Amino acid sequence: MSLLILNAGSSSLKFALYDRAPAAKTDPIPLLAGQIDGLGSHPHLRVTDAQGIDRQDAPLHSQGAHAVRDAGDALEVLFAGLPEWRPGTVVSGIGHRVVHGGVEFAAPVLIDDAVLARLDALSQLAPLHQPFNLAGIRAARRRFPGVPQAACFDTAFHRGHAFVHDTFALPREYFEAGVRRYGFHGLSYEFIASRLHEIDPAAAGGRAVVAHLGSGASLCAMREGASVASSMGFTALDGLPMGTRPGHIDPGVLLWLMTERGMDAAAITELLYKRSGLKGLSGVSADMRDLHASDRPEAARAIDYFVGQLCQQTGAMAAALGGLDTLVFTAGIGEHDATVRARTMAGLRFLGVQADPAANERHGAGSDGLISSAGSAVRVRVIPTNEELMIARHLESMTGAAPGCSD
Repeated sequence: MSLLILNAGSSSLKFALYDRAPAAKTDPIPLLAGQIDGLGSHPHLRVTDAQGIDRQDAPLHSQGAHAVRDAGDALEVLFAGLPEWRPGTVVSGIGHRVVHGGVEFAAPVLIDDAVLARLDALSQLAPLHQPFNLAGIRAARRRFPGVPQAACFDTAFHRGHAFVHDTFALPREYFEAGVRRYGFHGLSYEFIASRLHEIDPAAAGGRAVVAHLGSGASLCAMREGASVASSMGFTALDGLPMGTRPGHIDPGVLLWLMTERGMDAAAITELLYKRSGLKGLSGVSADMRDLHASDRPEAARAIDYFVGQLCQQTGAMAAALGGLDTLVFTAGIGEHDATVRARTMAGLRFLGVQADPAANERHGAGSDGLISSAGSAVRVRVIPTNEELMIARHLESMTGAAPGCSD
């Protein structure tokens, strides 16, 4: 009786398969993990088992009747491959990452037609993610009509914010209409909060800032494991600069683009979601690894801007907490880019951060990810995130030993 976890995006489908937890208060057991990326262009499938051994690593058909163009096609590849990768699999629950839950969805929810319709209405708030998340849900419901499916939201973890961290300085009617700071990457932050409690309970009970740094990037201020403030706001555009998104921007720039450049909403949406951030600033790439490897000054300046904003906005998160006890780096850049971590820690010396350069270079291995020195006033850690496991935990608690379907 297995749990299938899906994260459907515009150009990729990430998935994981878990066995249900063998006993109370234990986690579901990982069986498989994989990704189909390059949808619509050069789709490639990689599947690994729990030991990290490749079960499949190969390009997929990209032309003709067998083309893998979108998340629906990718899900068909996944469903067809499960019996080969894990014979006898019985899917008894499916969990989906959904980026935006709006005001209404403050916790995971079982999906029915009414829920799906309400989530559709939120697509305009996350156009880069939500429509593809929902396409994945629809495809999975068609294939497994009798299996319970749950939506787990990136916004839900932040729904307990105080008004001052949840609003914009607009007339109150807009707040009542749902124009507020939602925050994102909540599944990642929820996992980090649980992991921090396991490895350092004292830190988990204090004031922590978690930096989720990947192609999407944000910060979360947490007190006693609960979200207090987020760098992201009404949409996933605000806060830190990202791979192709600008982060914080003066709204007057958008007015100028409309009045002086004649750009309409569609053109501005395309600019903000696909042409800005590290990609736009550098003119080289949206990938931090490419920027490090480039000798172009624009690439170096893009990194400078990223680190500068990371330091400034970490300071703002510390201010929201009234101080800082713990800083955590996670996600692709946070877990693997020692240079960005080192430069960020150097920029946060005013908060009492002192790095351990050797520990930082080895990703904190052997010390629960601790990369700060013994004399540091702030403990700094690298903690790998696991959004799929977080979704599996929620799905397990919601569905119990539900009937399943073989595939």
